[in-house]
Amino acid sequence: MNLTQGNKIVLIGAGAVGSSYAYAVVNQGISDELVIVDANEKKATGDVLDLQDGIVYAPSSMKIRFGDFDECAEAAIVVICAGVAQKSGETRIDLVHRNIAVFEEIVSKIMDTGFNGIIIVATNPVDILAYATWKFSKLPKERILSSGTILDSARLRNILGREFQTAPTSIHAYIIGEHGDTQLPYWSAATLYGQKIALKLSDERKEAIGIEVRDAAYKIIDSKGATFYGIAMGLARITKAILRNEQVVLPVGALQSGENGHEDVFTGVPCLINRQGVEKVFTLDLDADEREKFDASVKALKDIQASIWSS
Repeated sequence: MNLTQGNKIVLIGAGAVGSSYAYAVVNQGISDELVIVDANEKKATGDVLDLQDGIVYAPSSMKIRFGDFDECAEAAIVVICAGVAQKSGETRIDLVHRNIAVFEEIVSKIMDTGFNGIIIVATNPVDILAYATWKFSKLPKERILSSGTILDSARLRNILGREFQTAPTSIHAYIIGEHGDTQLPYWSAATLYGQKIALKLSDERKEAIGIEVRDAAYKIIDSKGATFYGIAMGLARITKAILRNEQVVLPVGALQSGENGHEDVFTGVPCLINRQGVEKVFTLDLDADEREKFDASVKALKDIQASIWSS
């Protein structure tokens, strides 16, 4: 199947994350055309009108409108932000059984249009729902990806930036594994100015930083009910990398096909992103402790998958 060209984006789900993503796309001038699809037409139409008012101040002009699933037929990218919301105190994995049925319907409607582009999954739990999207859509694996650990990695870089009093953009570090409670910092590859960060921190401090990153979402949810700005900007970054064929490495959720000792599971690892989607899933050079934790994280995801697709 030939990949759909152009830069038309269809956003499915105009909740807090979806509408924040739409704002980021417009504000950064990432696309020429954005279509918002949502069951709540009144709210989504309000978002469209609000965004249209700001186009005059955006980097470039673009078309924004409310639409239905038929718009997916010519879309280069579909971003799925729809689904039931995470409750306070609820883990991302607890959400899975409530969202699988929703995704089966959404993906079916997308594919019925003849869609032949790339799908980015942002609904939690993203690892499981990206796998579901791949299974339901039957698209090539490189065309399905999730936000993975792009937000978690940003949180890690922010914390380390404060730790070393430098811009977080100068920090090269990743969170890998599940976007959730079993995630882990990839300390072996974390660097600042070419120097290994792990050598500059005690084991206790590294553990504390990992916990702070892991629990960041729960703190935000307890404060304001949901996280949406950070993840929206992460989604916009992925979108831009695809549409502009950037050949950049980002920590996204991608299908593992033996690169890291695992198969048939989506999880967050550094990947090469370009106009084809996930061009390459990198093999991680993990130390013994990281390998044990990464394997445990993947096992947790595969156990959930087994409970769904074997039932």
